[in-house]
Amino acid sequence: MPILMIVLLFGVMYFMMIRPQQRKRREAEQMQSSIGAGDEVVTIGGLYGTVTGVDDETVMLEVAPGVQTRYARPAIARVIKPVERIETVQDEVEVKE
Repeated sequence: MPILMIVLLFGVMYFMMIRPQQRKRREAEQMQSSIGAGDEVVTIGGLYGTVTGVDDETVMLEVAPGVQTRYARPAIARVIKPVERIETVQDEVEVKE
């Protein structure tokens, strides 16, 4: 009976803690491997930048115009998907007096 309880406890811990962490790690690795030039990213330190170059282990970010920094791939927390902006063009209406 006690061995059954230990096995059940381990099973619950596996499905509640270990498996979700493995899935998150796989998703993060996939995101970091798909980074390319032009992507807007956020580092784990909260720095926003645009990817200018990618190497096997490092990523070059432009954090300000003309300022480039180098980061390790695992330091990229997430890729920001640019929101498509809809520009509205207003026609100028001449008011005739």
